[in-house]
Order: sequence, then C-alpha cells, then structure tokens
Amino acid sequence: MEKQIHNYIDKKTEEIIIKKLRTAGCVFAENEARLLISEAQTLDKLTDMVEQRVTGLPLEHIIGWADFCGIRIEVEQGVFIPRPRTEFLVKQAAFLATPGSIIVDLCCGTGAVGAALAKVIGPIELYATDIDPTSVKCARQNTTFFGGNVYEGDLYHPLPSALHNRVDVLVANAPYVPTDSIELLPQEARKYEKRVALDGGMEGLDVQKRVASEALIWLAPRGYLLVETSQKQAFQTAEILAQNGLIPKVTHCVELDATVVIGTRISRVNKACK
Repeated sequence: MEKQIHNYIDKKTEEIIIKKLRTAGCVFAENEARLLISEAQTLDKLTDMVEQRVTGLPLEHIIGWADFCGIRIEVEQGVFIPRPRTEFLVKQAAFLATPGSIIVDLCCGTGAVGAALAKVIGPIELYATDIDPTSVKCARQNTTFFGGNVYEGDLYHPLPSALHNRVDVLVANAPYVPTDSIELLPQEARKYEKRVALDGGMEGLDVQKRVASEALIWLAPRGYLLVETSQKQAFQTAEILAQNGLIPKVTHCVELDATVVIGTRISRVNKACK
C-alpha cells in the first residue's frame, strides 16, 4: 500500500505539502512530509494527517510511532513522546549494566528507555512502571519482545517486593518541569501530552525527591539510580540523591543538551527489606 501511495504523490504535490507544513512552523517540513506520505494508507488519510499536523498535533501522535535509539517505539495520542535527549540517559545506564542485570524504569512512558537498554545491553530482567494507563499500554507493546514486565501505578508501588535490594540499575525520566514553566513549553507538549508526564511541582523536583527517597530499598549493593534532569536543576538533583544515601555524579551531553545525575549506592543491604 505504501508504494501505491508513493505512486499517487508527484513532486508537485509533495512540495505543496512541504509548503503547508513549513508555513505552519514545522522546522523539518521536508522530512515530515516524507514520513506522512509513507505512513498514509490512502490519499484521503494523507490529507487528514497533513491537516492534523498543521493544527499542531505532534507528528509522532499522527503516525503512531517515534524513532528512539534506532527503535520504532509505538506512541498513542496523549502519551509523552520520547525525546532525543533521553538517549543520553540510555547511554549512561548502558555503561553501568551488563547482560542479566535487573533494571527498573520508573515513569516509563512508552517504555522507550527500557526497550533501548534491552537492545543495547542484551538480555536483561526489565521492569517498568507508569501511572498513566495509556502509557502502560504502549510500554507493554514496546517491551514485549524484550520480555519486559510493565506495571500500572505510582513509582515503586506496583513493583514486586521480591526486587528489594536486587535492582542493579534504576532509571527515572521523571517529570521535572516546574509547574509555572508548563505554559512556556512548546504547544506540542503542553497541549497534547498529559500534564502528569510534564509537571514536576513548583521547583520541578517533587517526583525526583520521591524516587530518591525509596531508592535504597530497591537498589542492590553498588546499584545505581540515574535521573534525567535539566542542567539548571542538576545541582539540586545531585543534592537530593546525596541526602538519600547515594553518591551523586552529574553528567552532561552538549550535543543533545541532556543532563543525567547518577547516584551510586555503597551502603550495605537493608536487611529489614529482605
């Protein structure tokens, strides 16, 4: 069907689509036009998809997937779209894990981070949680191939207690946008992604504090907690991890404008949690 649609779309029509997208403010209009054309099953569907994009609906919500670490991640409308900068979180976590590691992805969204880690590292024992039912549905679809265990619920709450003191790597791309800054986000985020996936409280640190406060219950000795944050908030995030018994280290990628704070557990196992 894809080839048939391509046969219908001549260069002039493609240029018209590109112009419409560019006029609507799409920076990568040429690439988006090609993606819309390749994903449309009929000419009517293509017209509808272009109009949706012109009105501001995110491209990933229209075509139903996002490219993340070379993986096609399924994305339903309303779900937080995995950002390119979060590939840095994957890279940092991959340095610290080995095949067979137990990895937990909190606030997993589409499950993109867990899926990417499984692809990069090899066989891992993967667990993920999210409070949003639609995100959980996506995460289950995206991690099934890798044997992911995805739970619906608030942070650690739905995880099996058998994971206490056994998790090698905890990753958390928790919401870290300050509440008053939500209105400053691009329209694609503030209008089409659920607020629960964006709002980190007044300072943007509320969820990070909750993640760090229970980390020692779950982490194995020499386990790691990795938290994506902003460069501006990095010092505060590092302080939060330190206050909760972790040795923090701030890492930054200029190319992706990405910041990850890594907390290392060096204390002994909490026997009360066995």
